[in-house]
Amino acid sequence: MDRKLVLLACCLAGFITPLLSTMMNLSLVNIGEEFGAGSHMLAYVNTAFLLSSVVFMVPMAKFGDIHGKKRTFILGVVIIAVACLMAPFSPSFWFLIGCRVIMGLGSACIVTTSISMITDVYPHEHRGGAIGLQTMCVYIGLAAGPALGGVLNDLLGWHSLFLLIVPIAVASIVCMTRFKAEISPNRGGRFDGKGAVVYGIAIVLSMGGMINLPETWAYVMLVVGVVFLAVFVAVELRTPYHLLNVRLFKGRVFTGSCLATFMNYAASYSISYFLALYLQSIGGLTATQAGMLMLIQPAIQAVGTPYFGRMSDRLRDKRILPTAGLAISAVGIATILFYGIGTPLWLIVVTLVVVGFGFSLFSAPNTSIIMGSVEPHETGEASAMVAVMRQTGMMVSMGIAMLFISVIMGSADNLSPDTYDSFITVMRYSFGVCVMMCAVGAAVSMFRGKGSVAA
Repeated sequence: MDRKLVLLACCLAGFITPLLSTMMNLSLVNIGEEFGAGSHMLAYVNTAFLLSSVVFMVPMAKFGDIHGKKRTFILGVVIIAVACLMAPFSPSFWFLIGCRVIMGLGSACIVTTSISMITDVYPHEHRGGAIGLQTMCVYIGLAAGPALGGVLNDLLGWHSLFLLIVPIAVASIVCMTRFKAEISPNRGGRFDGKGAVVYGIAIVLSMGGMINLPETWAYVMLVVGVVFLAVFVAVELRTPYHLLNVRLFKGRVFTGSCLATFMNYAASYSISYFLALYLQSIGGLTATQAGMLMLIQPAIQAVGTPYFGRMSDRLRDKRILPTAGLAISAVGIATILFYGIGTPLWLIVVTLVVVGFGFSLFSAPNTSIIMGSVEPHETGEASAMVAVMRQTGMMVSMGIAMLFISVIMGSADNLSPDTYDSFITVMRYSFGVCVMMCAVGAAVSMFRGKGSVAA
C-alpha cells in the first residue's frame, strides 16, 4: 500500500476545509453589498458552514464505516468542489447560504475520515508523525485563509475564493483514487436514521442557543438541545445499529482525551476574535497589520505540530506532551489578563507565541492517543468525536465571549474609545474563564490514564 498517497490526499483536503471558513471573513462586506445583506444575515455565511459540518459529522462517520472511508472521503471532496463551482454564481444570498450548507456536508465527510484513514494505514510507531503532518496542513489553511481571502477579494472579488478550492480538491481526489484499496472495507450494517435526526436536532438547538446567549429564548434552545442529546444517547444505547457507539465513553483514556480536546478549543478559539477587535481599535492597527501579527500563532502551530507528533510516537507515556501543551496554553492565555489600553506589542507577541507552542504540543499527540485508544473498527467514530469536540469547543468559546459582551457592553458593534475600558473588562472575564478551562483540561489530560496504543 502506498500510504503516502492517502496522507497527501488528506493533507490537501485538510488544507481546504479551514480555508472554507477563514478566507470568507474579509469578504463579508462585499457579499453584503452585492446581496443587500446586513451584518446579522452575514453571520450565516460562516455559521451555516460550521453548523452543517457538525450536524453531519457523526452520521457521515457511520456512513464511512458502512460504505468505506475512502469512498466517503472522495464523496466529500467532490461535494465541496461542486458547491464551490456553484457558489460564485449564486443568484441570491440564500442560495449562497445553501451552498455553504452543502460545503459543510462535504467537510464532515472529509474531517471524519481523514484521521481515521491515516490511523488505519499507518502503524502506531509512525501514526503521530503522520497525524502531525495532516494537522500542520490544517493550520497552514487557518493561517493562509485571511491573507488569501483578502488578496483575492481585492483583486478578483469574493467569487474567486471558491474557485481557488476547486483545483486543490481535484488534486486530492486524484491522489486518493490512485490508492487502489478501499480503507475499512464494507462492514455492512444499517444506518440509524432515527438517531441521525435526533442528533441533528440536538446539535442545532444546543449550538444555536449557545451562540445567542444571554437571550431568554437562547436558554430555552440550549436546554431543549441538551434534552434531545440525552434522548440521542438513550436511543443509541438501545439500538443494535447505532449511529455512534456511546459506550466508547466508558473508556477512561478515550473520554479524558475527548474532554481535553473540548477544553483546549473552548479555551483558545476566541483569542483571534478578541485580538482582531483589540488590535484594530485600541491597538490602532490596520486590518492588514493585525492580520500579519495574528499569523504568528498558526505559523508556530504549523511548524511545531509535525515535530511533536513524531516525538509522541517515541514516548512511552503519551500524556506528557498534551498535558504540557494545555498547561503552557494556560500560561499564554493568562497573559491576556494583563492587557489594557496601551499594551505593548511585545506582550501580544508573547501571548501568540506561547499559545501557539502549547497548541502544537497538544494537537497531534492528543489525537494520536484518541485514535489509539479504540479498536480498529471504531476509528471512524473516534475520528468523528475528535471533530465534534473541536467544533463544539469553538462554539462554546464564542458563546462565552458573546455572553460577556452582551452582559457588559451590549454589543461589540459599539466599540469606541468610550467603551474601551468595558471591552478590556470583557476580555479579562472571558479569558479568566478560559484559563480555568485550560487548567481543568490539563488535569483531565494528566489523570486520564496511560492507556495503550492500538496497532
